[in-house]
Amino acid sequence: MATVSPDRIPVIVGIGEIVDRPKEITDGLEPLDLLEQALRRAETDAGAKLLGEVQSLDVVNFLSWRYRDPEQLLAQRLGITPSHCYYGPVGGESPIRYLHEAAKRIARGECTVAAVCGAEAQSTATKAERTGAKLPWTPFAHDVEEPKRGAAFQKPLAVKLGVFRPVTVYPFYEAASSAHWGQTPREAMAESGTLWSRYSEAAAQNPNAWLKRRYAPEEITTPTADNRLIAWPYNKLMVANPSVNMGGALLVTSLAKARALGIAESKLVYPLGGASAEEPRDYLLRDQFYESHPQNAVLKAVMDLAGGDGKNFDAIELYSCFPCVPKMARRTLGLGADVQPTVTGGLTFFGAPLNTYMTHAACAMVRRVRDGAKLGLLYGQGGFVTKHHALVVAKAPPREALAQETSVQTEADRNKRAVPEFITEASGKGKVESFTVLYGRGGDAEHGVVMLRTEDDRRTLARIPASDSATLAHLLNMDRTPVGSLGEIAMAADGVPEWRVA
Repeated sequence: MATVSPDRIPVIVGIGEIVDRPKEITDGLEPLDLLEQALRRAETDAGAKLLGEVQSLDVVNFLSWRYRDPEQLLAQRLGITPSHCYYGPVGGESPIRYLHEAAKRIARGECTVAAVCGAEAQSTATKAERTGAKLPWTPFAHDVEEPKRGAAFQKPLAVKLGVFRPVTVYPFYEAASSAHWGQTPREAMAESGTLWSRYSEAAAQNPNAWLKRRYAPEEITTPTADNRLIAWPYNKLMVANPSVNMGGALLVTSLAKARALGIAESKLVYPLGGASAEEPRDYLLRDQFYESHPQNAVLKAVMDLAGGDGKNFDAIELYSCFPCVPKMARRTLGLGADVQPTVTGGLTFFGAPLNTYMTHAACAMVRRVRDGAKLGLLYGQGGFVTKHHALVVAKAPPREALAQETSVQTEADRNKRAVPEFITEASGKGKVESFTVLYGRGGDAEHGVVMLRTEDDRRTLARIPASDSATLAHLLNMDRTPVGSLGEIAMAADGVPEWRVA
């Protein structure tokens, strides 16, 4: 039995999810409705009246609709006045962070009931905008500032070249990491296809998934009219799908409270601990792009909770906005290419309700642990391989108090090497550090972008015009990576460096 007092042992007792597919656009539920319904479903799942006693409420940032103080609006709907009532910033790791922080509050004795929830109604909002339909929702808060994302943190040259959104930045990690592992682009693509197919298999079995069918690896990796190239090497079926309507929620209480309420022991899932760390938000301030020091530090810390071996996890959820993330993560965890990377289905196939996918992943993990898994890993990530948070959950109660200090930033920073100076004007020889090619909706290459090291080892970004077919062909050779190849840098008339293969 646990040696910790039961009133200081946090336990997840309720999960709730809702998927909204309205027949008429104007029947679509707004995010606040989805949040409320997900929470009420979580209470029903727990089998005990808990919502009226919530003292800690965390709401994941949503982007499909804008409210003033949505956390307060939700609390009013629930008839509660929690002492901790928080609406956070953008970040795909945030649901796991909030769940972990809620557990730590209970372990400190600051509250006895906590709720974490998130929702998006992007599918309905997009359709309404395209058709001109007026949604009968809470009026859009135009006077509330839009959350800072992508371009707000990046260098002007990155924005000018179009490499400031997730779909155009993650390819830098994809190309650099696969080259570092000694893979040809063809081998890297095959690994991505196999991995993503496994995510689709999980989504096909998840009743809450948006796309409920298995995709074969070649379906995922082959560009078609319906699976167009977006940014090399990513097709549409290899990127997150935000056009969904979903809500998810979890209820956490103390073991003592759960027992007092008569909640069945079979429903209880225990947070054991976790870790967090971050990279600079400006991705060009990182030392390299074949690994993430914060990701490594976080995953190694949670492996310590599993006896130092990633294979000890019975179930895992590796964040899956783009293939490079779980590919890097499974290597750090020491897991093979045959890994089952998800209990949920992934951001392509389950769906990507923007920042709140990991809320649904936590719900799926709770179901898996209730069904018999002894040890589960939830790994979330936000930004451009920027923010990392992992949480370990278990079937059995812990023997030690939940740790309050969970940052492994010092360890992450200890492994960071010198960061090259970034320059916007360059000439002479340039060596490819990483690259991508951006495509239009018609499937044609718009231009390539290479991240380069100059002869004096400074870093810059350079364009490859669509007219330079020889250099583009060099970048897109499936049998030999262009990472490490040399070429000539010259300044174009618009003040942007351009690069061509030597």
